[in-house]
This record gives sequence, C-alpha cells and structure tokens, in this order.
Amino acid sequence: MRLHRTQRTALPRLLGSLLLVTAAGISSVGAASERPPVNNAPAAASPRPLGQIVPAPAEAKPGGSPYTITADTRIRVDGSGEARKVGDYLAGVLRPSTGYPLPVTGDGANGIRLRVAPGNGELGAEGYSLKSSRGSVTITARGPAGLFHGVQTLRQLLPADVERKSPQKGPWTIAGGTVTDTPRYAYRSAMLDVSRHFFSVGEVKRYIDQLALYKMNKLHLHLSDDQGWRIAIDSWPRLATYGGRTEVGGGPGGHYTKDDYKEIVRYAASRYLEVVPEIDLPGHTNAALASYAELNCDGVAPPLYTGTEVGFSSLCVPKAVTYDFVDDVVRELAELTPGKYLHIGGDEAHSTSHEDYVAFMDRAQAVVGKYGKTVIGWHQLTGGTPVKGAVAQYWGYDRTGEAERKQVADAAVNGTKLVLSPADRSYLDMKYDKDTELGLAWAGYVSVRRSYDWNPATYLAGAPAASVLGVEAPLWSETLTNSEEIEQMAFPRLPGVAELGWSPAATHDWDTYKVRLGAQGPRLSALGINYYRAPEVPWAAE
Repeated sequence: MRLHRTQRTALPRLLGSLLLVTAAGISSVGAASERPPVNNAPAAASPRPLGQIVPAPAEAKPGGSPYTITADTRIRVDGSGEARKVGDYLAGVLRPSTGYPLPVTGDGANGIRLRVAPGNGELGAEGYSLKSSRGSVTITARGPAGLFHGVQTLRQLLPADVERKSPQKGPWTIAGGTVTDTPRYAYRSAMLDVSRHFFSVGEVKRYIDQLALYKMNKLHLHLSDDQGWRIAIDSWPRLATYGGRTEVGGGPGGHYTKDDYKEIVRYAASRYLEVVPEIDLPGHTNAALASYAELNCDGVAPPLYTGTEVGFSSLCVPKAVTYDFVDDVVRELAELTPGKYLHIGGDEAHSTSHEDYVAFMDRAQAVVGKYGKTVIGWHQLTGGTPVKGAVAQYWGYDRTGEAERKQVADAAVNGTKLVLSPADRSYLDMKYDKDTELGLAWAGYVSVRRSYDWNPATYLAGAPAASVLGVEAPLWSETLTNSEEIEQMAFPRLPGVAELGWSPAATHDWDTYKVRLGAQGPRLSALGINYYRAPEVPWAAE
C-alpha cells in the first residue's frame, strides 16, 4: 500500500467530554502510582483511578473500599472451562511479580472472581463489568472474551510492576468502584507484514500479547508479497520453499509450515484474537511468479525480488492455471483458518488492466465464498463489484482524490462494510517526524496525536456511520527486522488506534488521552516493550 508522499491536513480535534475527565480521574497522584518503590519499601500512592486505563472504559464509577491482592487471594471461576482458562492466564500474569500462589479454584464470595453470565445481553459478546470492593474484585461477562478483556483492565489498574517476571514489592491494590465496558466497534485489528521481512512464530506471539493488552481482537497477517511467500501450500510447494527464501535487502526470509501457522492461530485464539490471513492478489505477486513460470503470461519466471518498489507484478488473468492456483491456495488457507475472514489484497495492481482486474477479483471473491469465508480486500476492491457481505479496507488518506473516496463511500451506501486504516493516521510504519530513523514517510509524518485524533464514524465523507465495521493499525516491514523495531513503531501509537476501536466517541479527547497514555510508560517498560518516548506525551516517571 505505497503511493507518493502527500501533504498532511489536520482534522479538527473532537471536543473532549466531561464524562472522560470524570471517569478517568486523572491526577498527578495517579501517575505517581506507577513509580517504583523507594528502598524496596511499598509505594504509598493511592490506587490508580478506575478510568485511567487505555482504552478508556465506557463507564467508571469510583466508590467504596479498594481491594488488595494478598498471599491468601484465590482466583475464583465458575464452572465454565473457558472461564478457567482465563483464570489460569490471569494467574500466569500475577504470580511472577507478586510471588503469591494465587490458586485457581471454584466460585466463591471473596478473592478475584471471574463470572460468566450468558443472560447479560447489555454487555454483548466482548463487554464486561468489574466491581472492586474490600472483599473481592469481580469481573462479569456474557462470554469468555469479555472476561479476558476485563482481565486486561484489572492488569492496568494494578501498579506497573505487576508486569515484571520477578517478585516485586506491593501493595497490589485496586481502587474501589465499578467499571462497565463494551466496545464501540466489533472489528479492532492490527496488521503485521511478514512478507517484506519475515518474523518468527515467537515474534508474532509477542506481538499478539501486546495487542491483547489493549483489547484488539484481530491479527491481520500479510502472508505474501513481491518479496516473499510465507505460508506452506502443499499443492504448490515452491511458493514457500523458493518464493519464501528472501526478503527486503536480500536476507534469508523464511516461511511458516502449516503447523507453525496453526500454532499462531491457536495462540491468538487463547488471547481472543482472530487471525485474518492475506494473500495479496493479483498484484504484489512476484514471489509466486518467480516460483512457478506457468503463472506468468509469457511462461518465464522472473527473478526473486528484494527491493521495495510496488505495482510491477501481476498474475496472468486470462490463463486457466491462474484460477487453479487461486483455488488451491484459498482452499488450503481456509482449511487452516477457523476465523470468518480471508483477505485477498487487490491493491496497487498497476500492471493489471482495469478490465482484467475486475474479471480477476470477481472470480477470486467467488473462490473465497466457495470455501466459506468472508472476503476482505483493500479499498480498490470497490472499483470492481464487491460481493454481498464483502469488506473493503480503506488505506487512503486525508488528501486521497475525491473520486476514489466517493467510490468507496458509494460502495458503503450499497452495503459494503468498511475497515478504516488511513495511511496518514493509522499506518504504524510511517515515521513519527523527520528525525525518526525507522519507517517510511510517503503518506507524511504520523505523530502520536495524529494517529489518535480522528473519528472513524465521520472520517470518510458520504459513508454511513453504520457501514464502519471497525479500524486497523497496519505495520509494514520494509525497514523493520525484529521485535524491538516493531515495538518502536507500534508503541505508543497502537494503543490510540485500539482506543478508537473500543472506546465511546464521547471519551475522545487528546488532552486527557495523552495523560492516560503517559501513565502507560512504566507498564510498557516493565513488559520490556521498546517504545518511542514521544515528546508530545507527558510520560510518567519510572
């Protein structure tokens, strides 16, 4: 998704809401509660205010006595096996830093209580309530995803040192009161480009854990591009064994075996994220064309590619073998992917005529439907005929041409759902400013404030607010080679996109958000996340 540099234009900052100021309870005391104990003595600060988390909760009502985790605390779950898994996850987070045994046991009146209440329709599939009082802290949800999201809130309400992997001094106190929280959008995604540079299963899992902390629920994996094919396909084995053996700059590349991919899917599911795989078609296909000569119109395989240009490759649309290829790849990938969606790319097909593009995307969409998945494509899909139920992912920016934006908005009026990932707002690989070492700048510089300060419901003029399925924060990897570099570009911008996806529009306000974000600094450090200390954020002392 690469075009020429564009000048930035600012959207008016949305007015902050008194609701957030009240709910967040932001103060210097709250920030100080992140500071490590002095001389190994317990910190004397008050518990973190209930609303001082990211994403901002829908409602936070302080009141009553706080709850303190002690050596006698038990994590109590109801009879649900899924609740037990969430309880085990929480115990795994808390035991190393507290040093407490925290046994996971049956339901009871005290301790940390995780309750599934299927009849509570107001919370939806992912919402939760958290009630903290002297005897217990209780998280209630309609299903396990809500419990898991409630656990992320519980983590953020504890001192940052709770994230460390060795015993720390407490106290481990959670402010008294109630949080009631549901997401604004059902689709809250981050994309990781494993094609320009390959990332190991372990590196992907690390990113999944970071996404989960901020209540993201989708991981979009960009599995193929000109520079590398990253997923094993049994019926076309050279895609991975040959097409996957390089990357940008000529490094060794790599690919996921089917077992590797299943492990990523399993791990993501354990964090309540759905994997959305992408095979980019009909352009961005040089790795495939280099692997199989018959996919080229002239029958000649091009060399493997290690550069960063785009738009020069295309499958041969008239050839019957092209559709055998598409069918086999989609079938095998769909078999590996339990989630609802399969992304077929469709962007920057500059070497494919418009007529061929429309014909190809019609057939590719039909193949995705044949194997029971919902089509997602980059917004150029709307230049053809999106099938019923298709999702278009908008990656343009503020100054994208009016005709192109209108094309997408018209498709939305006609029923196509939208995922918004504007390049000059949510692309995490854009440089923060002119001095940023990593990343690119073709869409302009994207500061932390700019990545946060836009409204998905009104961003694309003419598109109905109800057509917006959610948001995504893509991270392209032309300049990124390892987890530290991923983290420097993703943090602290990713939490802001997560908040746009989760929090009510009424809570949106930069001045209060930047303080809540600044309070995340010690937590990110405790987690070992290599975040960028953006000067526009008042980072809490560590």
